[in-house]
Amino acid sequence: MTTGQLSNWLSFARTRHWLGRRPRLRLPTQVILLVASLVAIVLLAQAIYLNNRMAEAISEQIGLRGLGVAQTVANMPAVLEAFDHPDPPSILQPLTQDIQQEVGSKYVVIGNHEGIRYSHPRPERIGLPMVGGDNDQALVHGEAYVSQATGSLGEAIRGKTAIFDHDGNIIGVVSVGFMMETIEYDVARYLRSNWIPVLLAVIIGVIGSLWIARHIKREIFGLEPHQIAQLFTEKEAILQSIHEGVIAVNQEGHVTMLNQTARRVLGLTSEAKVLNRPVTEIIPNSRLATVLSAGRGDFDQEAVIRGRPYVVNRVPIINDGQVDGAVATFRDQQELMELSRELNEVSANVDSLRIQAHEFSNRLYTISGLLQLGQHQEALDLIQQESRLAQDQVAYVMAHVSDSVVGGMLLSKMALANQQQIDLDIEAECSLQLGLNPEGREALLKVVGNLLDNAFDAVGSEPGERRVRLFFTDMGEQVLFEVEDSGGGVDPELMDAIMQKGFTTKRGQHQGLGLALVREICTRRGGELYLEEGDLGGACFVATLSKQQISQDSTTDGDRA
Repeated sequence: MTTGQLSNWLSFARTRHWLGRRPRLRLPTQVILLVASLVAIVLLAQAIYLNNRMAEAISEQIGLRGLGVAQTVANMPAVLEAFDHPDPPSILQPLTQDIQQEVGSKYVVIGNHEGIRYSHPRPERIGLPMVGGDNDQALVHGEAYVSQATGSLGEAIRGKTAIFDHDGNIIGVVSVGFMMETIEYDVARYLRSNWIPVLLAVIIGVIGSLWIARHIKREIFGLEPHQIAQLFTEKEAILQSIHEGVIAVNQEGHVTMLNQTARRVLGLTSEAKVLNRPVTEIIPNSRLATVLSAGRGDFDQEAVIRGRPYVVNRVPIINDGQVDGAVATFRDQQELMELSRELNEVSANVDSLRIQAHEFSNRLYTISGLLQLGQHQEALDLIQQESRLAQDQVAYVMAHVSDSVVGGMLLSKMALANQQQIDLDIEAECSLQLGLNPEGREALLKVVGNLLDNAFDAVGSEPGERRVRLFFTDMGEQVLFEVEDSGGGVDPELMDAIMQKGFTTKRGQHQGLGLALVREICTRRGGELYLEEGDLGGACFVATLSKQQISQDSTTDGDRA
């Protein structure tokens, strides 16, 4: 992850953290409000719909009841005979009063073919025209129907039918009415009891939502949603910023997460192409399946991924005593070995500085003694000798090496050689005036540093004269470094194995990586490493790198070995 990407991740995380400080409802309250509101809205909507349908059904049934009564009255022989009587109201008024009380209607009105009343609950309105304007279907077309209209007593649902004589002629109309006010009151009284189950269901929904909220709270370890989001953001920022590859699998061994370092190591361009796939399809020799079945961690194990050795740690994910998955982290073994070597070099440099400080202190005592003895010229000559040697070395490096970092490394090696009483001879024809990019500079530091260290080790235990010769040039298309020593050389039988990773003739841990690292860097930078016969009697290693890949004008992937 680049510095800019990490900065964006952290900025986003801070924003989420700031948002998390704003007052907000807790998760149980949110769930209760959401579920209870949803249950209440659904139940209330359903209850209103059903009650309306029930009210319509009741009204319809009352209307059909009135229609049935009207049809029965229209077919009564007494009614037909009353139409032939000189005074029909005298017969029909008592008859309709009895029927009205029997069926419970508001009124039973009978009119002639002109709509003049022959009966009415209020006798003073007999002889007046029927009100409502809904008699034409009966008096004109002879139909039987239910209507809702406003009569002389108010709005009512009325069942109407025509009265026919024996010849089939329309002679009158019967209207049986039930007042809307009474119907609405009866409907409301009937439906009132239906709201009790609705209220009980809402209460049960609230209780259920409270239980769900508490269950969810337990499952997410008591965290609020904004806290989970903040943790997720921080986890992503951390995972994407570390150099170790990280890959996680579920109980079935399917990949659930991997960071960008893991994608780079595995040569994957997209995380989506890997998720939910078996890990053995991505890393055939993965032992995560063993960790899942055994439920035990596997630490500091070597594994080869795409032809490169890695140090792998695998741990199971255990939840409530059950293995829910596993996580593997891996890092290039060569990086770790190189880091160990660099730490050893730092320790050696510290010892070297300590020795130099001691030697410098001795020279100061010597100069002090000369001055006390009055040997001023001898003291001055000693001071000039030491100063001239240091200045000559710095001037030589500055004249032949344009890159200050590489020059500084050469000066440190010269000081180390002087401390170990090794004659380090840098040829006068050497030249490195090429401007280096950061990756090229790092590559040269590793190549030259490893070759010189190997040469120092080769002559360190040799009796007599100990010499190391260094030559470098950037003429042509490649940069060339040649390091020769006066040591015991290389056995011809070991020529093929000497540059293999892990092969070494030295004792101790973390050996056998220097030459393999140098060869890998040279190959990656368009060059090579090979062994020649030297003039000093020992080994002579020649390393080349492509100028095009290490110069400032090129952009190459950094060497992360």
